[in-house]
Formats: sequence, structure tokens, C-alpha cells
Amino acid sequence: MGEPALLVPGMGAGKAMSDQAKGLLITFLGVLFVVPDSLFVRLIDAEALTIAFWRLFLAGGLSGLFLLVTQGTAPFRAVLGTGSYGVVYLIGVGASGVLFVMAVSLTSVANVVFIIASLPVFAAILSRVFLAEPFTLRMLLTMAAVAPGLAVIAYGSGETEGARLAGDLLALGVSALFAAALTAARKVRSVSMVPGVSMAYLGAAILIAPFAAPLSMPVSETGLVLGHAAVILISSVLISIGPRYITSAEVGLLVLLESVLAPLLAWAVIGENPGVYTLIGGAIVIGALVVSNTVLLLRQKVR
Repeated sequence: MGEPALLVPGMGAGKAMSDQAKGLLITFLGVLFVVPDSLFVRLIDAEALTIAFWRLFLAGGLSGLFLLVTQGTAPFRAVLGTGSYGVVYLIGVGASGVLFVMAVSLTSVANVVFIIASLPVFAAILSRVFLAEPFTLRMLLTMAAVAPGLAVIAYGSGETEGARLAGDLLALGVSALFAAALTAARKVRSVSMVPGVSMAYLGAAILIAPFAAPLSMPVSETGLVLGHAAVILISSVLISIGPRYITSAEVGLLVLLESVLAPLLAWAVIGENPGVYTLIGGAIVIGALVVSNTVLLLRQKVR
């Protein structure tokens, strides 16, 4: 993380600033690569589960193979050694990977990314329940602001073309499941859970294979499928590396860029108008999280 680097004996300010700049750049690039994720789901002409299978199988398989070749089996054994926390992480990451594709297929891209942006709220609730971490005033105010924003988005699903409540609920499930995964990972933070992403993706792909009919994917869609897997793979690697050099608040602010850029990209490429209710609700959610993360970042800077 960038901030603790300032406290390492013998490390000059230039080195610390260099690490922070590196972390910001790497995370920023990771976020840019993940922006087209939902658009690929829209563009690929196949059933949602088929898209999910190839998305998870290729990204998980390629990243797992790279880790296996470069580091052997030790990183994977370390994840399995975390016990129940590792299991929660694998289930959360794998299931959210499947539900994300299904959510995008059922409701608008804007609805999905704005709802998933509420992940920090779920993470705070789960940390309170399972890690006994108290709610801060900042997080309570954030929750109070995010809730009506989500309500506006849900209301708009009955008014906006292409937006449906079923997809919104799946997106909410993605947010909750991934928050559970991150909460479990925090409990075993001494172990890198990066190999767990490839394990979770491959496991989920195998489980849905009987229902996904992966061989039904049209050959004409091969380029889009490979491009989809590539952006997921690259973004996963970059976003897992960047937070080593910068604070969680800085990561949180950068990740919110996806919530802003993904709907704009879908609007520009396929003409998917998010609708006024989604824009209002999304602005409330994103605005609350930007203020919350900025306050946290400023507090960390003065320590």
C-alpha cells in the first residue's frame, strides 16, 4: 500500500512517491481494461451461461497456467490452506462471475455497474457481522445515501427500456457475493488470493458447463470471446497488483471510474440509453461513494 511505504526506514520520499504513482497508474489501467466487460456481454451473440463459461474458463485457465509455470503449485496450496475463508472467497468470486453475465443479459449495463458500485456497503455490513468491526460514522452516512440511490435505480427498471428488476437483483447478488469474498480475504490477508481468482473462475466454469452448452458458441464470435477473456485477464492482474502500492481509498476512487465509463461506452457503441432514473440513482450512489472515499483518503493523508 502506498501510505505505509512512507514509514519504512531508509526509504526516501522520492521512492514512496514513485511507488504511489506506480500503483495509481497500474490500477487506473486495470480499471480501463475492465470497462468494456459488460459491453462484450452485449456484443457476443450467445446465451448468457455460454458467455459466462468461456469468460471464466479462458480468463481463469490462462491466469492459472501463468501462475503454475512461474510459481508452481505453492500459491494454490496456500489459498486452499486458508480453510473456510478460502472456500468463501472461491464461492464468492466464482458465483459473482457467473451472475454478472446473467445480470447484464437481463438489465441495462448502467443498472448493473451502478448497483455493483454499492459493494463497499455490503463489505462494511459483512465486516460488522463476521469480523466484529464497528460501523464508522462515515460508513453509516454512506449507507444512508446509497440506499435511496439504489431504490431510484430499481424504480426506474419499470420505466426504462431494457432494464428489468430481475437483472437488478442479480447485480445486487454480485455485489453481496464479491463483498463476502473480499471480507474473507481480509481475514487471511497474509496469503495472496490472486491464485484464488483463477481457481474460482475455473471451478465456476466447470460447474455451469453442463448447462452452458459451450460448444454452441458460434465460430463467428471467436474474436469477441477471446477479446472478452483478454480484458478480464489483464484487468484482474493489474487490479491485483496496483493496491500493493496505494491505499484502499485510492483504489476505491479509481474503481468507481468503471461505473461512470461502462454505461457511456455502451451508450456510444450500441445506443443503450440508461434512462433518467438510472442516471439519477447512479449519480446518488457514485456521488456518495466518491465523498466517502475522499474523506477516508484525506484522513489517511494527515496521519
